[in-house]
Amino acid sequence: MAGVVHGAAGLRGVTLGDTLLASLRRLRGGPLFRWRFTGFRPSQILVIPPDLHLADPALAHEFYHGRFPLAGRVVRVGPHSPFMVEPPSGGWETALHDFGWLRHLAAVGTELADAHARALVSDWIAVCGKRINGAPWRGDVTARRVIAWLSHADMMLHRAPAAFEKRFLKMLGMQVRYLRTVIAGMAKNEGRLQAAIALALAALALPVPAGISRRARSVLEREIRRQILPDGGLQSRNPAMMLAILADLIALQQCYGESNQTPSPLLMAAIDRMLPALRFFRHGDGALANFNGVGPMLSERLEMVLAQDDTDAVPFTHAPYSGYQRLVSGQTTVIADIGAPPPRACSCQANAGCLSFEMSSGAHRFIINCGIDPFGQQDFRFLGRLTAAHSTMTLNNTSSCHFRHGGRLDGAVLDGPRTVRFEEVEEKNSRGFIASHDGYRRNFGLLHQRSMLLDSSGDILQGRDCFLAADGVSAPANPRDEAAIRFHLHPDVRVRYREHQTAPVLELTQDGGDTWLFSADSDIFLEDSICFSSLEGPVRTRQIVLALRPAGQPRVNWIFHRAGS
Repeated sequence: MAGVVHGAAGLRGVTLGDTLLASLRRLRGGPLFRWRFTGFRPSQILVIPPDLHLADPALAHEFYHGRFPLAGRVVRVGPHSPFMVEPPSGGWETALHDFGWLRHLAAVGTELADAHARALVSDWIAVCGKRINGAPWRGDVTARRVIAWLSHADMMLHRAPAAFEKRFLKMLGMQVRYLRTVIAGMAKNEGRLQAAIALALAALALPVPAGISRRARSVLEREIRRQILPDGGLQSRNPAMMLAILADLIALQQCYGESNQTPSPLLMAAIDRMLPALRFFRHGDGALANFNGVGPMLSERLEMVLAQDDTDAVPFTHAPYSGYQRLVSGQTTVIADIGAPPPRACSCQANAGCLSFEMSSGAHRFIINCGIDPFGQQDFRFLGRLTAAHSTMTLNNTSSCHFRHGGRLDGAVLDGPRTVRFEEVEEKNSRGFIASHDGYRRNFGLLHQRSMLLDSSGDILQGRDCFLAADGVSAPANPRDEAAIRFHLHPDVRVRYREHQTAPVLELTQDGGDTWLFSADSDIFLEDSICFSSLEGPVRTRQIVLALRPAGQPRVNWIFHRAGS
């Protein structure tokens, strides 16, 4: 009996604090906590922000028939509410609750589509609006939902019953007030920036007191200073997230014009920096280079945002704050990663791809990084973040970065290159750079140095990879070290060995594109690879591999040469 009493007493004593925390959690998830945010009830929508995203009316047909294809998963809900089914993945759940799919219904432009949108919004309010809890109320998800509701309010309120309009505006106001409360506790990453944009949009689109409008403006300016770099990139170094943030900022800028208010100079300057920065990452095929979180993307999505740029300026060649370099000559474009990992809070999609590069020739991409599959299996998706999935060097089959929760796509970078040195090089008929990183220094005492030169015609790309001791002088004689320099090929590239008198040469061709020849002063191997960023999902491709031991061969020269030039 004493043992039982001891256990019960111990359980009560140990969990007293836990009981209080549990009560607070129940309070936060219940109606009492929700009442904190019900004071703000807007009476109308003053301005409708534009939605600068691609829309597909065919998806509205799927929704109408109870099928929700979101984030790479199709869920058949039949006559039931999609908000009451068990989500097949976290990505699908997030995509459902952020309401970005409203644009597909808006693209239909019929009263039936409008009514269906109202029905789904009413479902969400009934199922998720009574308890502030879980994924639907994450700060970043709430921010995107507020932006989506504001952007498509005209569709939902057109000929809407008075009861729905009242319920919709009340819930919109509650979410705005909720965001104002939780934004200070959000991680200092793009989710927080999106929340600041949502609050700034709400301050223009809804009738709010001047004080609230000023605070929203101040919060946005703070996040712009923190997260948008002087060269237009983001702290996270993710080009795909740049595209999403820039679309929202341009929408905010246009709302200022419609409301006859003066936008913040910081907002205008940020947009002016980000537009050429986005062009910086664009290849000849119109899509973004595969760096630090970029996955499948339609080139039309990029064009829709870049069309807002009246200047059509030529992209710059060096992004020193973002950590990238761009070489362009003739029809050849080379984009290289020369930066250290971003701050930990912004690194959950960052890759271990330091000194990797991609090369396109005309409208065809030849050398790629594998990219990210955001919709596949969790353990499979993570592979795209590893150094081996990039066109750079791996040492002893390890990555140059160490990730939290190894094997998870959203694991932050815990350690990686701390010092990345870079120097631009200009010779008589070529231009390039020399860069090095110390991502392998702690474990192996080695630095990786890469130099690249693109000639003025764009017909010759020369490179050299060196392996230096930590002191930067000479490579240590450790016969156990094994290195591999990888060049991942685009899935459309056909590759074959070509006869040559002195050394093996690979011939790279694409239908309707150029032919390139590759050679190196090292053994050349062809191995299988996977392109994770294909629109069709992960597809098989090939990679060129130069295998060597730094102790015996501390440097390797390689060259791409356009055939017939």
